Amino acid sequence: MILRTIGRFFGRIILALNGVVALLMLLCAFSSYLQPETFPVLSCAGLAFPIFLLLNVLFLLFWFFFYRRYLLLPLLAMVICFPQIRSYIPINLSATQIPNDAIKVLSYNVMSYDGHKPHSSNNPNAIVQYLQNANADIICLQEASFNNSDSKKFLSEKVFRKAMSEYTYFRHFVAKGNAWVCLSRFPILSARMIDYESAGNGSVAYELKVGADTLLLINNHLESNKLTLDDRAAYRELIVNPQEEKLASTSKLLIRKVADAVAIRAAQADKVAEYIRESGKKYVVVCGDFNDSPLSYTHRVIGEGMKDAFVESGNGLGVSYHRNGFYFRIDHILASESFELFNCKVDKSIEASDHYPIWCYIKKK
Repeated sequence: MILRTIGRFFGRIILALNGVVALLMLLCAFSSYLQPETFPVLSCAGLAFPIFLLLNVLFLLFWFFFYRRYLLLPLLAMVICFPQIRSYIPINLSATQIPNDAIKVLSYNVMSYDGHKPHSSNNPNAIVQYLQNANADIICLQEASFNNSDSKKFLSEKVFRKAMSEYTYFRHFVAKGNAWVCLSRFPILSARMIDYESAGNGSVAYELKVGADTLLLINNHLESNKLTLDDRAAYRELIVNPQEEKLASTSKLLIRKVADAVAIRAAQADKVAEYIRESGKKYVVVCGDFNDSPLSYTHRVIGEGMKDAFVESGNGLGVSYHRNGFYFRIDHILASESFELFNCKVDKSIEASDHYPIWCYIKKK
């Protein structure tokens, strides 16, 4: 009798904990609907979604083996969050046959080509070599600045264009201390910056002639999370060697900086979404370094009425940023409903940049 009473007591405590975890998972799942300028910290909650999802799965297993009558709580929470679970960890069957008229689109934050490392036939730059072998039809690069000094120690625009000479169409934008490159097998009819305020970020809108149609292509590098090298080192140290006296101060600093960036990014996302709406284009592809997760205001607003290529045709977490203990999918390819999407992949075969490239095949319906 006493043991049964104790068991019930601890069961209710665990049930209460599961209730808290389920509520936090729901908050993370739907945090993208919060206005970041009003709720800057809460709107970052999507980053923590996989943590609470994992805890909820553990509760599900616990109730299955010990108290099956409580299974409904974690199960119901997961059913409600199913669209967000699929967005974060999609599972799809890869297409065995890519249509002949499909276009391969590749997006890559190249981190200045691994610090402007030189390129030659004898000493190839790893990123340039990867792009040469990627066989993409459209390539969008971010943080793509060149060092045009006479020194052969660095990669210049002239050397890069020669290496990528198979691409007839090339546009290089330099603004706000950042750079964007578009390489295309299709004519680039126009290219312009989308007007929004930022000290070192931006979005470039291109119009490409693809067959008889015009494709609106937007290459983004949205507001970064303002974390210095020292901040990232402190975060990594916190993950590897957590210390109670540093936990509160370091966490507070990181959350404040990320929240500030989220609020700035929201205004940029609104501008990009407005540009897409006003263009009236049927065929639209938006790609690049969003600096935000799949469960974010940025992704939701820009992706309204569009399909996420990785969610539709990719598999797993698709982590695209991989340095300093930060492991998130912040690089995305979105396409309008007028496209079919095939075999999206975050390509981990190259680690020369702090981002992995992401690519997919798109085909007009």
